[in-house]
Amino acid sequence: MSALDVGYAAGCGAETGMRVRRTGAFRTRRDARRYWLLLCLFLGAGVAAVLGLILYNQPVPVDSPSFIPVVKRRLTSVTAMFIAALCHSFATVAFQSVTGNRIITPSLLGYESLYSFIQTSVLFFFGATTLVRFTGTGAFFLQVALMIGLSLILFGWLLSGRYGNLHLMLLVGIIIGAGLNSVSGFMRRVLSPSEFDLLQARLIGSVNNADAAYFPIVIPLVLATALAMFLLSRRLNVLSLGRDAATAFGVHYQAHVILFLVLIAVLMATTTALIGPMTFFGFLVAMLSYQAAPTHDHRYVLPMAFAIGFGVLTSAYFLLYHVFHAQTVVSVLIELFGGIAFLTVLLRKRSL
Repeated sequence: MSALDVGYAAGCGAETGMRVRRTGAFRTRRDARRYWLLLCLFLGAGVAAVLGLILYNQPVPVDSPSFIPVVKRRLTSVTAMFIAALCHSFATVAFQSVTGNRIITPSLLGYESLYSFIQTSVLFFFGATTLVRFTGTGAFFLQVALMIGLSLILFGWLLSGRYGNLHLMLLVGIIIGAGLNSVSGFMRRVLSPSEFDLLQARLIGSVNNADAAYFPIVIPLVLATALAMFLLSRRLNVLSLGRDAATAFGVHYQAHVILFLVLIAVLMATTTALIGPMTFFGFLVAMLSYQAAPTHDHRYVLPMAFAIGFGVLTSAYFLLYHVFHAQTVVSVLIELFGGIAFLTVLLRKRSL
């Protein structure tokens, strides 16, 4: 059909009142309005919770010289929540899209197992004094480097070949994580009760573990990685269709898979070293974002995931800190609900 014929057909369709079809991220305008409404709602809940965490139940009056130092200490925890929400939401959604499976999480690659192994080894071989002193930028970046290094070894070994197998990489990651957990468990059994309590405080993910001294480097690194992932979200849309479809669309499947896995490794290694393990938080956020965002376009799914993660994390800390006065169980409850959500989805799908 020539261009004139196409124009004539379009004109006839307009004259006869035919509905013109169009494509977009959302099926209907109602879905688009629902998306933006929920996005604003979750972001508003997060901002309200942040204001509550900073200003509610202040121990000193506003005109006191101690007011600003107290606010700065609380801002450290809020900043850690922002980093955790951004890292876990972006990393989990991207990981599930790359692997084509909405049940698994980046924890399968062994980041949290390696973090636990490092902390346990320092205490086991060098004692409690060394573990207490195992802080600062040197210790932080050592842990980040080891986690990213392990990931790069896995990617280079199992994905760089002509017949790179993503599922084999996941299987090897699970085996390595299980092995590290077994060794860590053995070392923890021979610790004294006081040493075990000291170690356990490090192994439970909490924003209180974050040190503001890391933020000048961590924040730009996390923001740059998340921005790169968002700018490549169109490629992520194609990768989520699978190898054959991505190749048919002209996307270098293997190279882009490795690129996204490296970005995921940076996000997961950074948040784990900063805050500690939060195994099911990312899964909970990703599952809720799929329900709240009626689209498969990652340009919209990723912001929704962050909004939900930030809203859930800040609201949970505000309620448990200032309403129920249970400061030590925030991460435990988040992991509990995330684990229940994981089992629910698994039992419904009855497959991985």
